Amino acid sequence: MTEVEWKIRPLIEDWAEVASFDAPGVGTEPARGDRTANAIVGRGVEEIENRGWQSCIIVGDEAGAAQAVHIAAVKPGATRGLVLGHAALTFTEQGPRRTLNGDLFDALIRLAQTDYRSFVRALTQITQGAYDDELAELYLERVPQQDAVAYLENLLRRGDSEDLEPILRSLNVPMLLVEHRGCLGWTAEGFEDAVAAFPGAMTGSVDNKASCDPRFAELIREFCEGLAEPTGSPVTERAP
Repeated sequence: MTEVEWKIRPLIEDWAEVASFDAPGVGTEPARGDRTANAIVGRGVEEIENRGWQSCIIVGDEAGAAQAVHIAAVKPGATRGLVLGHAALTFTEQGPRRTLNGDLFDALIRLAQTDYRSFVRALTQITQGAYDDELAELYLERVPQQDAVAYLENLLRRGDSEDLEPILRSLNVPMLLVEHRGCLGWTAEGFEDAVAAFPGAMTGSVDNKASCDPRFAELIREFCEGLAEPTGSPVTERAP
């Protein structure tokens, strides 16, 4: 739900051209068949192509970070760099180095299936205030229950089938990897493993959900200013 969830977009627009979009079927965004990661990736590729961008930074947060990587893989020539909030290389829910809190997401999906309003209200607690009452109401208004459940299942329950490390190595672009300290859904171990795999990446941390935390906007600007191209390269962003 990028169009309303990314509260920091105005901060990025102060210095960059920004494109964002909701997942297909959400809000005013037309559906693209099934509610899957591939639908989101296709929509992101279309955004870059329709704008005629030859160079851009692709930004994603939480489950949307994986879609940012896949968009870059389809458009490697246009990808100047990647910014990944809640950075992780896999979506494993088991083991000592798990990247997701599987119990939390299982409970969330069950709640979304049975009591949708309570599910949306629970997001204000799980995001530790990043989702306020206004955003919760927009969520209820813009995201149909069946779409929310389908996207949750498709984006979060990929397990060992999703391994971003080989894709990122093939892209070989500058990266900013950002951790949400104290996140209830993504683990510290997942971020640590991503940083260990790519020690040359710029890293940072935020205290809130990245797409709502002004510090994330500051980190994105620092990252872009460190690239060879002049400040002001376009930025395209994606969130679950």
